[in-house]
Amino acid sequence: MRIVVGITGSSGAIYAQRFLKTCGEEKFLVVSKWGKVLLKDELGITTKELQPYVRREFSDDDLTAPIASGSNRFDAYVVLPCSTSTLGKIASGMGDSLITRTAQVALKERYKLILCLRETPLSTISLEQCARLSRDGAIVMPISPPLYFVPKSVEEYVDAFVDKLLGVLGVRQSKGWRSEELA
Repeated sequence: MRIVVGITGSSGAIYAQRFLKTCGEEKFLVVSKWGKVLLKDELGITTKELQPYVRREFSDDDLTAPIASGSNRFDAYVVLPCSTSTLGKIASGMGDSLITRTAQVALKERYKLILCLRETPLSTISLEQCARLSRDGAIVMPISPPLYFVPKSVEEYVDAFVDKLLGVLGVRQSKGWRSEELA
């Protein structure tokens, strides 16, 4: 499976880092200017530390990158974390950066698009944009880790969300509530 990952400036860099480390699929990375600030502020890292987990990184201002064209197939595009600014641009059809252009490609080609919002509370405008994108085929997945397994650390919260995301992508079966009863 070929997965494109976009990182924007909304808080939650640890989720992106953990997803890149955990997901064993072929991954391509795009990080916005504010996403780079986020990585530095929250994790003390640069995109260089993410290189071992991706096949290639593309610059967010490179609209000539292969993922900017629907003629180059990918299986899924995950924006993690996704800022409400990025959400708004995608919902409005803007493709002014590689992150937003790749979302436009995913929508028009009907590739899986997952927007992992990390914002609360959400304005009515953002909620309407979420509804519009959901109707258009995107999966809006706020970063809200499941708590039914009673996590004991921040890492367990993060891992639970990443596990759920991997399940939504179809990469692996995620652990569900009382799933052992189905075995």
